[in-house]
Amino acid sequence: MNIPNRHRRARGAAAVEFALVCSLLCMLLLGAMEMGRLLWTWNAAVEATRFGARLAVVCDMNDSHIKSRMISRLPTLKTSNITLSYLNPPAAVNSCSPADCKAVRVALSGYTHKMILPFVPLSLSLPPFATTLRKEYMSSAANEVCQ
Repeated sequence: MNIPNRHRRARGAAAVEFALVCSLLCMLLLGAMEMGRLLWTWNAAVEATRFGARLAVVCDMNDSHIKSRMISRLPTLKTSNITLSYLNPPAAVNSCSPADCKAVRVALSGYTHKMILPFVPLSLSLPPFATTLRKEYMSSAANEVCQ
């Protein structure tokens, strides 16, 4: 008659072991998913700066669509995180016209990635990203990219 009691205790031990192992595996799975989200956000931030720089060299100076189209690449991005600079070396930054500008720099800074892990409210500040490209047209006339 002791055999059923032994099985009952063994089932309880197996349930406790399963709960411990399952919680560790769930934490590992959530951590891997969050790491994937972070890397996706990092890549989207880099691509948004590249895309913004590309738009800035072919569209009109300070075109309003540049920042909004960058935000379409990374929806949680804010316009306050984006800096658009028109360069005319050796002159000062932002002191050039489309005729004499040499390059455009688009920078993204101050962006914070918020993690979605339950019970762990973490956020991570991404490093600043910047892309500089040489001037091309800087004119939206007959340019479908800027529309």
